[in-house]
Amino acid sequence: MSVNTGKPRAGGKGSARKPPRKADRQRTGADPGSQAPVAGGDQDGRPGPLRIAKALARAGLCSRREAERWIAEGRVSVNGRVIASPALDVGARDAILVDGKPLPIPEPPKLWRYHKPRGLVTTHKDPQGRPTVFQSLPAELGRVISIGRLDFNSEGLLLLTNDGALARHLELPGTGWLRRYRVRAFGRITQADLDKLKNGIEIEGVRYGPIEATLDKEQRSNVWLTVGLREGKNREVRKVLAHLGLDVNRLIRISFGPFQLMDLEPGQVERVKRRVLIDQLGPRLAAELGLDAETDDKRGRRPSTAGRRPASESERA
Repeated sequence: MSVNTGKPRAGGKGSARKPPRKADRQRTGADPGSQAPVAGGDQDGRPGPLRIAKALARAGLCSRREAERWIAEGRVSVNGRVIASPALDVGARDAILVDGKPLPIPEPPKLWRYHKPRGLVTTHKDPQGRPTVFQSLPAELGRVISIGRLDFNSEGLLLLTNDGALARHLELPGTGWLRRYRVRAFGRITQADLDKLKNGIEIEGVRYGPIEATLDKEQRSNVWLTVGLREGKNREVRKVLAHLGLDVNRLIRISFGPFQLMDLEPGQVERVKRRVLIDQLGPRLAAELGLDAETDDKRGRRPSTAGRRPASESERA
């Protein structure tokens, strides 16, 4: 199984959506254009307004941050007027155009587990021209975004979704989901030194939260560790272990909250069943995101692009 239901749900502390400030609300009453309705939701899952950037992300066009950039570039209009600020709430009666085209009909939020190989970047476009995760995915997935990132030399579990609101929620430290890694590093360390990370650590002015780290074994000049953290700051595992005198030479994410890498081969992607996603999010958040308990199709695992089985621990060493 790919899900450990014993982990904390995402619908707990930190999941409630903060209502917009009254001063920022700019509602219009124009008739809708020829586009899919914009679905919002309050904390009880009832229809309601939502921010324009979130509406674009919910439609699967881009991330919320990209939407804000598009707005600044003058590419988005609401009810016939080009907008310059994302501080705008929209609803089902608002006609939204991006580059002169109406929003596509939004699909229900979906989640995939993906085994990211080394040598790919987790961006849609890389300034250095390196291959990206999204270039290697099956075309039938459509446009997806990653939940968090893994750097170029890291590998393992990467969650993908077609819904920007879902991605944003699962990335938040307040969601409480533990990200767990298997790490091989050059050097020597004791369990006592690793235990000091339980209270967090500050490195070069950056504060890192509590980290669970276990020394699994020593192998020649390397050590194997299991590391768990909840924040996931940029290159956090590598920076913290480097501060302790360890040089990470392999980093594999094995779980993200209740979702686990398990037997996914490098390059392989598998859809998380809707009922499993609803169970992990909790009914309130699932309703807000537009999820229901409809039956999933039987299509699941996609063929691996790597054409090989995952390496055993001994082979990895």
